[in-house]
Amino acid sequence: MSANHYIAALDIGTQTIKVIVAAQKNGSDLAVVFQTQRESRGVRRGIVVRPEEVSYILQDIFNQLKNELNKKIDSLYVNIDGSHLFCQPSHGLISVSRADHKISEEDINRVLQEAQVVSLPPLKEIFDIVPREFIIDGEKGIKEAQGLQGVRLEADVLAIGGFAPYLKNHTQAILNSDLQILDRIPSPIAAAQACLTEKQKELGSAIIDIGAGTSGLAVFKEGDLIHLAILPIGSANITEDIAVGFKTEMDLAERIKIEYGSCQPDKKQKREKIKVEGEEPVVFSQKQLLDIIVPRVSEIFSEINRHLKILSKEKSLPGGVVLTGGGAKLPKIADL
Repeated sequence: MSANHYIAALDIGTQTIKVIVAAQKNGSDLAVVFQTQRESRGVRRGIVVRPEEVSYILQDIFNQLKNELNKKIDSLYVNIDGSHLFCQPSHGLISVSRADHKISEEDINRVLQEAQVVSLPPLKEIFDIVPREFIIDGEKGIKEAQGLQGVRLEADVLAIGGFAPYLKNHTQAILNSDLQILDRIPSPIAAAQACLTEKQKELGSAIIDIGAGTSGLAVFKEGDLIHLAILPIGSANITEDIAVGFKTEMDLAERIKIEYGSCQPDKKQKREKIKVEGEEPVVFSQKQLLDIIVPRVSEIFSEINRHLKILSKEKSLPGGVVLTGGGAKLPKIADL
């Protein structure tokens, strides 16, 4: 009997750390065999700031996983988040190595490696590149170059990088848990892989992933990633604003946001009253809550629009904009 092939994925978030494991046997469909989440510690606005705390949580999760599956998982795919991430276009150029000028896999790897050499400020580094097109002897728009013939091979890519100390913290938290990283995927790109269709990416579309501590943007055109940005604001900022505005604890502010929050007024303008044990009840109107929520959500969308205007894509995304993430659950957020 052949063994299962396991695929593990890790999401290190500001509020929660999640792990999911899927199994595949004999080419069958993937089946989820394990999933769990823990309250996040050592993470601030998507950035691992205390690797040892994240490692402790991961060790606990993977010990539980080992006991439940009776198997040790030692490698995984992981997200990476935080406003320190950036992207910039880059270009690579090489001469094709074979005498018959047939482009090999080695040539592809060499030109992509060449494109990864980017001039950067101190403490910034590139950790991934996304190929956009290959150019063979001046002929542009080629998506698959291997096997074609030419003398000169070029590659246009989008280089993705971050602040080196934060990248090191992220890596160290996982390695210290006796785990290996198979691939590191920026959160907005992972969200796009899950939520956007190939047709949407081809037409031109954007995904906005509103998490607790960050809001991510990924923009696609003709199937390619053309822009990536992560803002250091998210749905937790809304909770903090409610806590300050209503002079209450964060847990109660989160409950108010989830149970009563909205981005557009209701027809019934009624007052709400929440009892708090040992304290005066919290009384508020829907208008008061809207006056807190709408400016913060509008700030997120204004920042997103600023990035789109830089790209001149705010009016040319036929595939639309897709909202995802916990913050996207706010009622009537799409109307706003």
